[in-house]
Amino acid sequence: MKTDIHPNYREITVTCSCGNSFQTRSALSDDQLHLDVCSACHPFYTGQQKIVDTAGRVDKFRRKYGMS
Repeated sequence: MKTDIHPNYREITVTCSCGNSFQTRSALSDDQLHLDVCSACHPFYTGQQKIVDTAGRVDKFRRKYGMS
């Protein structure tokens, strides 16, 4: 195996625009990573996701396959 070809794998701080931050490991050269959306503020993970149904497709699907 070749030596000295792999980047440094070290701890970095990930900071979201909502204020949430956590530590992880990465090969990034910078010590910090800034995100726009994380699991603490993303609508899918927080349960605030809304289904946009402009043509009644979701209701048609639920009627057809018996989901309520």
